Amino acid sequence: MVAYIRELSVNKKKWLDGETFKNGVALCQSIPGATAMQVSGYVGLMKRGLLGAVATFVGFGLSAFLFMLLLSWAYTLFGNIPMVSSLFNGLQVIVVGIVANATYTFARETMKVYQDILIALASAIAFWFGISPFFVIAGAALIGMIVFRTQMISMDTKDTKSTGPGQISFVIPIVFTIAGVMFLFAINKRLFELAMLMIKIDLFAFGGGFAALPLMLQEVVNVRGWMDSKTFMDGIALGQVTPGPIVITATFVGFLTNGLAGAVVATMAVFMPSFILLVIGASIFDRLKQSLLFQRSVKGIFASFVGLLLYVTIKFAIAVPWDFIRLMIVVAAIVALLKKIDILYIVLAGALISIFLL
Repeated sequence: MVAYIRELSVNKKKWLDGETFKNGVALCQSIPGATAMQVSGYVGLMKRGLLGAVATFVGFGLSAFLFMLLLSWAYTLFGNIPMVSSLFNGLQVIVVGIVANATYTFARETMKVYQDILIALASAIAFWFGISPFFVIAGAALIGMIVFRTQMISMDTKDTKSTGPGQISFVIPIVFTIAGVMFLFAINKRLFELAMLMIKIDLFAFGGGFAALPLMLQEVVNVRGWMDSKTFMDGIALGQVTPGPIVITATFVGFLTNGLAGAVVATMAVFMPSFILLVIGASIFDRLKQSLLFQRSVKGIFASFVGLLLYVTIKFAIAVPWDFIRLMIVVAAIVALLKKIDILYIVLAGALISIFLL
C-alpha cells in the first residue's frame, strides 16, 4: 500500500517530491499506528494541512470500516450455520499462517544483533506468564535505551528542512478526542471503556497494524473476556477480506460487544491517537530522528513485538483442532505469503477449501 500511495502522490499527482515522501514514511514507521493509513494521512497533511490529513485518513479507512461493519453484522446472523462454521474453521488456520508470517517478517527486519533476540524472547515469556503487554513494551523501550548504547542505529540524521508545513494546529483533534471520551463517560460507561481500550492499543502499536494484535488479544480475550480466541480469530480473518489495515478488527470487536455504536466508537478510537501523533510528529520529526535515545527505545519496542507476535502465533495455533488437512492449509498459506501472493486471494482460497473439506 505504501508503494502504491507513493506512485499516486509523487509520480502521478505530483503532490509531494520523493524526499518529502521518504521522510513521511520514516515518520510513520517511528510512531504507533497502521503505517499505510498514516502515510496517506501524511500526504494529505503536506498537501492541504489538517483538513487534508482528515480527508485522506477518512478516505483511506472508510471503505474498510463499511466492509467490516457489513461482515460483522452477517457474522452475528449466520456465524452458527454449519457451512459458515466450516468456513471459519478453515480461516482460523489461515489466520495462524498470517500471524506466523508477520512474526517472521518482523523478526527478519528487526533481529540484527543478539540483544534483539533476547528482548524478543523475554517479551514472549513475560506475555506468556500474564504480564500486561503495555508493561512489556514500556520495559522493552527502557531496556533498548540501555543495551543499544553501543549500537549504531541506521537512520538518516542529516540536516533537512522540517517535514511539517509550518505551524500545524494539533489542538483541534486533541480537544475533539477528549470531548468525545468525556461525552461517552457521561452517557455510556461501556462505550467509554471500549474507547479508552482502543486508544491505549493504538498508542502502543509501534511497527504497524499487526503490532496491535497482541495488545487487542490480551485485552479483549484474556483480560475482559468479551469474546473467546476463536471469535477473535474470526474477526482477524474478516479483517483480511476488507480493503484496509488489520486494526479494522476493532470494528468487529466494537460491533459484537456494543452494536453499531460500539463499531463506530472502536474504529474512531483505534485511529485517533495515531492521527494526532502524525500531526504532531510532522512538526518535530527532524528532532526525533536525530535523538539517539528515541531511536534506541523504538528499537527495543520493535524487538518486543517480535516476542508478542510469537506468543500470539502459539496462542492461535493451540486453539486450532489440527488434522492433516488443516496442516496442509497452513503450510500452503505460509508459502503463498512468502511468495508475496495477495493475502485476499489466500483468504478466499482458504474459505473455499474449508467449505468443502472441513
